[in-house]
Amino acid sequence: MMRVFEFLAALVIVAVIGVLAAVMMPGSGHVERQLVMGKDLRQVYDVLDNFRRLPDYSALRSLDRNVQFKFSGKAFGPGAEISWTSSDPKLGDGGLTIASATPDFDKIDNNTQDATIVWNLDNKWRGLDKHFTLDLERQGHGRLTQVTWSYDVRYGWNLINRFANLYIHGDPDSFIEFSLNNLQNVLAGVANVDYSGLMPKIVQSQPVPVLFVSRHIDRSKGGTEALDDAMAQADTELEAAAKKLGVNVTGSSILFITNYGDPDFDFEVALPIDSSTLTVNGQSEPLTPPTAPTLAAAQPAEASTAADASGAAGAVAGSRDRFGRLVVDGDVYAMMAFGGATLQGEWDGTFNGVPQTVKMLTAYAQTHGYKFDSTVSPPYDTVVTPAVKDASGGIVSYARHQVSLPLTDAPAQTPEQEAASLQPAAADSTTAPATPSSAPAPASSAAPAAASSAK
Repeated sequence: MMRVFEFLAALVIVAVIGVLAAVMMPGSGHVERQLVMGKDLRQVYDVLDNFRRLPDYSALRSLDRNVQFKFSGKAFGPGAEISWTSSDPKLGDGGLTIASATPDFDKIDNNTQDATIVWNLDNKWRGLDKHFTLDLERQGHGRLTQVTWSYDVRYGWNLINRFANLYIHGDPDSFIEFSLNNLQNVLAGVANVDYSGLMPKIVQSQPVPVLFVSRHIDRSKGGTEALDDAMAQADTELEAAAKKLGVNVTGSSILFITNYGDPDFDFEVALPIDSSTLTVNGQSEPLTPPTAPTLAAAQPAEASTAADASGAAGAVAGSRDRFGRLVVDGDVYAMMAFGGATLQGEWDGTFNGVPQTVKMLTAYAQTHGYKFDSTVSPPYDTVVTPAVKDASGGIVSYARHQVSLPLTDAPAQTPEQEAASLQPAAADSTTAPATPSSAPAPASSAAPAAASSAK
């Protein structure tokens, strides 16, 4: 009996010591990590003020590659939500909500020195009021941003929760460190371009049948004049093809930018037509949207006789190229273009500013988590307002270009659209051309990204 009392007394002593130890432990926990990234503050802010890129850089997928994500709430800014489900007991289910972002996205400019974004966390980690705080601070001359990622939790008087503070340098700390390093890798794939003045919008485009030809010019020989000549010749060829097919051209030419290199510039010139079915070689052929290329071994025999690219020798009229586009005659092809969401921006000036606008749209899409595939659906340019010239040929007002990046996955609107801060109305035709200082910087020699960075 005495031994029983001694055992019970020992248990009481251990329990008392445990309670006292828990009471002495802090009622809250904090851990943080820092990393300086070679990106402008605006780009880092945009990636962190939405969750569409979170699956690409968070530690969640490394814990369970089969984890499932779901987006809800707003697409961007406070109110944006992401949740995940996992069968892995180490990860479990959870979610994040953007609680605040200071300043607002439209107040971020080149003079902004710091910003703070707070994510509320709901997962199996012990404690209350769990949240991540991401403090951004501009470094150097603006091309560097220091990210301080911290985790805070309140334990209250739950004694078991207080013991969890002993493990705060476990899962919370490793989650931050791993995710922070991955964030740097994700941002490395985004071009260092300032898109703060772009005011892009997401527009739902309708499918349009088009005839098109592929062209190539050397940018070091002729510049925009060579492009104008190539487009004029392409228009003439396409109009002749439309007449031969018995269809009507319904709009102005569209320029698809497939490779803007230095000095090589590859592009496609298209004209919209009024029929989505063409008779080629006596056969009625429906036009279809381009699709991702398949392995040559998996292509039908007929398709294998066609060239891999538009205009290449050996293309058989009535066959399909590797994108499923119809070979019409010679180097003339047809397809259903557009259809679906496009990210659009406008540029007033010569064509030289269009490739830079494409870079801006691409970087914007990457930081906001909009998916795209520029190999299958390249960016394109449409002149919505032609340039106006005087009698001597001098430019009175520049052309207005509508530059579009087709998207495969995106929300209904950009933050700028939601904030109703779209571009002002088009300038009057008598407006003088923009001064060189107001034009975009010369486009890089690099071609636009060949595929999305959020896969």
